[in-house]
Amino acid sequence: MRIYFDNAATTPVAPEVLEVMTNALQEYFGNPSSIHAEGRKARAAVEQARKTVANCLGASIGEIFFTSCGTESNNMILKGSVKDLGVQRIISTKTEHHAVTHPLEKMEKEGVVEIVWLSQDEKGRIDPNELKEMLGQSDKKTLVSLMHANNEIGTMIDLYEISEICQEHKALFHSDTTQTIGYFPIDLSNTKISFLTGSAHKFYGPKGVGFIYINGDNILKPFIEGGAQERNMRAGTENIAGILGLAKAMELSYEHLEERRKKTSELRQYMIDQLTNELDDIQFNGDWDGRTHYKVLSVSFPPSEKSDMLLLNLDIAGISVSGGSACSSGADAGSHVLSELLGDSPRKTIRFSFSHNNTKEEVDIVVAKLKELIPVNV
Repeated sequence: MRIYFDNAATTPVAPEVLEVMTNALQEYFGNPSSIHAEGRKARAAVEQARKTVANCLGASIGEIFFTSCGTESNNMILKGSVKDLGVQRIISTKTEHHAVTHPLEKMEKEGVVEIVWLSQDEKGRIDPNELKEMLGQSDKKTLVSLMHANNEIGTMIDLYEISEICQEHKALFHSDTTQTIGYFPIDLSNTKISFLTGSAHKFYGPKGVGFIYINGDNILKPFIEGGAQERNMRAGTENIAGILGLAKAMELSYEHLEERRKKTSELRQYMIDQLTNELDDIQFNGDWDGRTHYKVLSVSFPPSEKSDMLLLNLDIAGISVSGGSACSSGADAGSHVLSELLGDSPRKTIRFSFSHNNTKEEVDIVVAKLKELIPVNV
């Protein structure tokens, strides 16, 4: 039996989602762009899925576009805002997911946009007053890009607060909500956000399908060209089974949000208590006991001969965890987030990320294995 504590990287497909997708592959095989009966049937299914996503977020149907993933969506927003909306300056942080930092660094190097980096404290928190100050320093059209919850340490921003600040200064606001869609209620009818992104595999849906929310006031041009799909916003035949799977996974996530949050939060706290009680010199990264994602726990272990091989040894023991972002490399390449916040450190960090499917018994097994691998002072 393996124990899977890497749900921030990806989640298993829910049985109900798999059933929807299997049925879709059989029932909705028509091309949604075709005008015959099979095409119209497929088109109707895609539009129903769009309606489901929109309803979950308090958005209008015309503001939701399906993509392949959060990375594509983030790239589309960042590059499109400069190319199509005349954005001259982007304010962000260096601890964003690489799907944000890499495009920003590339555009800055090419000289097409000015990038301004907000400072952060050792927990990854920004100062809203600094954001206000930065927005007041320039008349350039500005986009603020801040992820809702950091994928490595869990530290969160207040979406509503940042939204209000951006509105006050007439700035566009993009948030990478890939880690929080399906875990936190987001009501776009009362929180003004220009752009928002999500990816199905983070909330028990399939890989290879995501979505982008584009506020009706801000119209981007297609990032991928060659067809009129997604109302001329994204060329390419739709991944019907994936889209329907995404919608079902999202529907389930919000239908069961509170019970899942309660169980996952309790499990995370149990892990904190067990680690603190059973091991020495344990530290937690990020705003772990403040505004944080309840499924993420970044734990720092003291340096030792065995700690360098901690990830591998846990994997051999049947325990799946992460050293940072799973999107960086197939190897343990270290964390750009922790390097930015804490500098170089000999300590070893493991990210545990939980699911409502996990149990306290699994936590006990993991802590017992850690006690074998990490020196304990007697």
